[in-house]
Amino acid sequence: MTQSRSKIVRFILRSVALLIALNEIRGLILAAPVFYAMYQAGGSLMAIWLGISSLLGIAASVIIPMFAVKRLEAKFAPAVS
Repeated sequence: MTQSRSKIVRFILRSVALLIALNEIRGLILAAPVFYAMYQAGGSLMAIWLGISSLLGIAASVIIPMFAVKRLEAKFAPAVS
């Protein structure tokens, strides 16, 4: 029973991680016109800073949940003797 419960939890966690990654990809696609407009504006230092900050925020919001999923999977994994 414990193995089936851990498999269900693992499946849910991986599904959530996948949905978060897909959401961030959607966000990047929606942000592409903004980045193109900043490029067309001349690439001022402020525009470059905003672009880098946005990309780092997107990367962090994908990477941090992936680490959380790995830690939760390790916590709920059955102990192997």
